Amino acid sequence: MKPTFPASGQGDILIVDDDLPSLRLLSDLLAEHGYEVRSARDSQTAFMLVSADPPDLILLDIEMPVTNGFQVCEQLKRYPESRDIPILFISARDDVHAKVKGFEVGGVDYINKPYHDEEILARIKTHLTISRLQAALVERIDQLSAHHDIAQAIPGKTS
Repeated sequence: MKPTFPASGQGDILIVDDDLPSLRLLSDLLAEHGYEVRSARDSQTAFMLVSADPPDLILLDIEMPVTNGFQVCEQLKRYPESRDIPILFISARDDVHAKVKGFEVGGVDYINKPYHDEEILARIKTHLTISRLQAALVERIDQLSAHHDIAQAIPGKTS
């Protein structure tokens, strides 16, 4: 889990969408609100960006050529360096089966196109907050576990 976020911004977001106009609109919106934004128009570029420097959150279109968003999500969830990154699907598909599949493959949210700026900003903020809190909790558990291990190693000392 990536526990730190840029001090100067709201977080690092990777947008994966093969539709250039959608990609630009979303990138501009997020950049205007203080997010560091990177983009990929295909799965191969997305995997390269994630492995080079994992983002704090991924916005992932479902309908893409070669590898669809569900497949990209499944692959990202297989690796320790990317499995905890929140993935929000963005799609024009409004059927319940697509939404359920998005959650089954590891997505944390599903946003329909066309989206409302306020809605997408609120969802991103919420999922980044949850991710930060989870990272802080894991860190605290690790600290307590290390403290407990040290206390157990001292003869006659119980925690």
